[in-house]
Amino acid sequence: MYTSARDFQQQNLQTIDFPTDIASIKARIEAIDPKKYGATRNYKDGAVTYLSPYISRGVISTKQVAEHIFSLGLPKTVIEKLIQELAWRDYWQLVWRAKGEAISTDLKHPQSDVSNYQIPKNIVNATTGIKAIDEGISELYETGYMHNHMRMYVASLATNIGKSHWLEPARWMYYHLLDGDWASNALSWQWVAGSFSNKKYIANQENINKYFNTQQKGTFLDVSYEKLAQLELPNELKLSEKLELNTELSVVDSGIKKPLNKNTFLYTYYNLDPDWHAGEAGDRILILEPSFFERYPVSQVCLDFALKLAKNIPDIKIFVGEIDNFLTELNPENIFYKEHPAFRWEIKGEEPRDWMTSIDGFFASFFAYWKKAKKELFA
Repeated sequence: MYTSARDFQQQNLQTIDFPTDIASIKARIEAIDPKKYGATRNYKDGAVTYLSPYISRGVISTKQVAEHIFSLGLPKTVIEKLIQELAWRDYWQLVWRAKGEAISTDLKHPQSDVSNYQIPKNIVNATTGIKAIDEGISELYETGYMHNHMRMYVASLATNIGKSHWLEPARWMYYHLLDGDWASNALSWQWVAGSFSNKKYIANQENINKYFNTQQKGTFLDVSYEKLAQLELPNELKLSEKLELNTELSVVDSGIKKPLNKNTFLYTYYNLDPDWHAGEAGDRILILEPSFFERYPVSQVCLDFALKLAKNIPDIKIFVGEIDNFLTELNPENIFYKEHPAFRWEIKGEEPRDWMTSIDGFFASFFAYWKKAKKELFA
């Protein structure tokens, strides 16, 4: 637990963890240094915020973080990069809301030069031979976190070097990420693979060494960008596999028999906001739909993390089952829930989420969205 921004700043970020108490989460917000973030965010030891798991689980919002950043009174040039990165998260969500399940398919262009629809085994086993990447994958397994720049390296290795279609590797990464957000994850993979962008992203060994403090030489990535773009499938990535990813919903139903109050506030894996309708009388229920976790499976570590975050919500109970079963079994009177594209329930009571801007609709590129968002945000 971190009781102040200073406590968080002084911790060893090499062993970053993700506490679930509200005081620690607020301390992380207070610890944000926009200037250092803008200058170092792409480096392994850069001053990133480590807030993404809490944003993805809906404990805090991009708007909440942005409001804190603006409150610091810093020049636009200092805070713009961090505000822009927060805007990417809103943008991915808007694409998901507009396109629905289509974000699990190639949105703009079919991914080119695909040899398989699996994932390279050596990526799963963290044995690619690229030291920084293998360490990044091992860290993902150990902590549930991977640096954003490393995610790009891994995605590029799997798709553009390993020639796997992006979907299966993206599912693997999402499964292990505490900050797993299917829109951010799937669309970022598509951006790297060239199916939601106009060109593929590739990185050579020199680039990886620069940003992740390694001096590795002689790997299959240790070539110029011109040669890398023409690289044959490396032996290290030739073997691939199809993963069985499942979420075990072993949480014991809390024995909800019937609503005790007139109002029911329904929480999900994407909304664990303890301030939502705080203090109002009503039943607070976290619904875990098996069908949702079949579409978007997560590891037990990720599920446990979400359940710990849910404990910040007073008197919350858990319902394991589909929304139709919930309605039939409990017959709640007034239901309230936050809008989210993963839960397109045809019931009344949907409420909007907190967005950074008032901008809505689909934009074919982030920068088309950012052009309008920036104007509103910095007005």
